[in-house]
Amino acid sequence: MVIRGSYHFTPLPESGYVPYTFSMSIKGRGATNNEASARFNLPSREADGDWLDVCDEIDGKIPRLRTTVQTVQARTIISRNQSPDIGFTQSVNPFGGCEHGCIYCFARPSHAWHDLSPGLDFETKLFAKPNAPDLLRAELGKRGYTPAPLAMGTNTDPYQPIESDWRITRACIEILAECRHPLLITTKSDRIARDLDLLADMARDGLVAVALSITSLQPKIARTLEPRAPHPEKRIAAIRALAQAGVPVWVNIAPVIPAITDHEMEAILERCADAGVNGASYLVVRLPHEVAPLFRDWLDAHYPDRAGKVMAIIHDLRGGRDNDPRFGHRMRPQGVWADLLRTRFRKALARYGVEQARLPLRTDLFRPPEGAQYRLF
Repeated sequence: MVIRGSYHFTPLPESGYVPYTFSMSIKGRGATNNEASARFNLPSREADGDWLDVCDEIDGKIPRLRTTVQTVQARTIISRNQSPDIGFTQSVNPFGGCEHGCIYCFARPSHAWHDLSPGLDFETKLFAKPNAPDLLRAELGKRGYTPAPLAMGTNTDPYQPIESDWRITRACIEILAECRHPLLITTKSDRIARDLDLLADMARDGLVAVALSITSLQPKIARTLEPRAPHPEKRIAAIRALAQAGVPVWVNIAPVIPAITDHEMEAILERCADAGVNGASYLVVRLPHEVAPLFRDWLDAHYPDRAGKVMAIIHDLRGGRDNDPRFGHRMRPQGVWADLLRTRFRKALARYGVEQARLPLRTDLFRPPEGAQYRLF
């Protein structure tokens, strides 16, 4: 087990991890509780009297939670999908969990597979895959591999804080650059600028495109929505740096949260157009599985004055539900609010001269990695 910087790992007991449960605003974290999921028939886990290990005083003050990192030896690294709702068929995720702590993150439910909570566990108990680069090299070298744009950042952020120490994302990009393999990156971190040397080289051959996610330009909103993600101004600076280096870069206004961030759509597009974005898109907030109750608790903690209004609009957008999981519908809200957002977005694109079309990435330059048995020249 590798321990770096201020990140620590505590082995899980054989009987399974027993998380503490509470619900309140916690400085530097997105979720307000650590309740377990019952979706996979996991054992019910409740506080067992050891809450004093978490609370430093009888009155319930909660100390700063530490981020822990456990290494896992993945068996494969390229995930494949056939969803009609997303524009890629394969992806790589170097990390499990995400320290950014975005309360709306649709990847949170994946932590239940580890017998951990999609709440605070998701943003404090992380998993790193140090063998990801080796697996990627091996999979790209398999006989009959057909190249297609490979996406990073589709589950958890490849440039979350622990990437600064682990550098797994960079190692994977180095292999893709060597093989001239097309790459799509989605992130909300300016750490991506650290890898400009690799990305600019790939961009010259039409092999890479980047999407920077910006939810709000207001620091107060950003601090509660995505507490450990970089400041919005840093993300705009990253957009400018990528554009100046010749890397195709888009802004993804995601998620749009009604009655909290939706009023910022035009302002975000204006700032990003000035920074040189090649295109823009937006996504309305989705609340699958355990994300819905976590989001409701977050509303109660930070926006009790409008919690009911926010959920009412979300239900109107999602056919009366927290989330519409159907293929072909889950990314496409409906109703009057959805029509209004589409109209505003189209008008803002025209006003600031921002395109929506994405340039296709090249696949014809792919070459198997060095060491592949059938690569002779």
